[in-house]
Amino acid sequence: MGATVIDGKALAAATKAEAAEKVRELKSRGINPCLAVILVGENPASQVYVRGKINDCAQCGIESRSINLPADTTQDALLAEVKKLADDSAVHGILVQLPLPPRSTRRLSSTHPAREGRGRLLARQRGPYADRRVVLPALHSGGLHPHDRVHGHRHCGQERVVIGRSNIVGKPAALLLLAKNATVTICHSRTKNLKEVCAAADILVAAVGREGFVTGDMVKPGAVVIDVGINRGADGKLHGDVNFAEAAEKAAYITPVPGGVGPMTRAMLMLNTVEAAERQSR
Repeated sequence: MGATVIDGKALAAATKAEAAEKVRELKSRGINPCLAVILVGENPASQVYVRGKINDCAQCGIESRSINLPADTTQDALLAEVKKLADDSAVHGILVQLPLPPRSTRRLSSTHPAREGRGRLLARQRGPYADRRVVLPALHSGGLHPHDRVHGHRHCGQERVVIGRSNIVGKPAALLLLAKNATVTICHSRTKNLKEVCAAADILVAAVGREGFVTGDMVKPGAVVIDVGINRGADGKLHGDVNFAEAAEKAAYITPVPGGVGPMTRAMLMLNTVEAAERQSR
């Protein structure tokens, strides 16, 4: 029996509808959720992604601000722009579109603590914002949201394997699973006995950045396979890190590429912005 394909587009539509309902309630109280998106340079793909996020904002009733900076923007100038937005109480979410040009690539660590999800997820930081829930990074919450919708957040004590150790995807995804009380193993392309480790996972998250890296013999029968990879194949099409045909023969649930995690990531960005506005209003 083949796996059930998790429809990221349908889940994203439901998530954006939820965000839109929250926006209407907030606006009835005079609160206008706002997402600011910073684009540095004129990367054509990035321009497409930013337009998509602005369209998502419009669908949900969220105000959007688009800040376009020249490609020669220095890292200090970019950080100053981020700080200005972080200090603006009318802005509830800030997104810096990646990739950045070489002059702007220093790690953006100056954002306001209430808007810094990844670091606080790691540190479990206490302080003036300790009474607020962490706003989780959209990519990672978007990647796990399909599983949570299907299985009702059942992570406690179960075996999760993340293939990938990047600071953008792999490590934060593992931290998010740890926060849900799962037992987590982080693997990568050089892990010994990788096949055996992956085949023991109840949830397998693929974020290694290699087309078709996860094959059917790496999947536990009945597992949930979350494919975060986006790779442009020789055929010009988008492919995931998982060999979909092989994995789908053994998994219980699987996300496709495209149409899986990608739409959910954008939808969770909308929901995160709205939830940040809710918390700021308390």
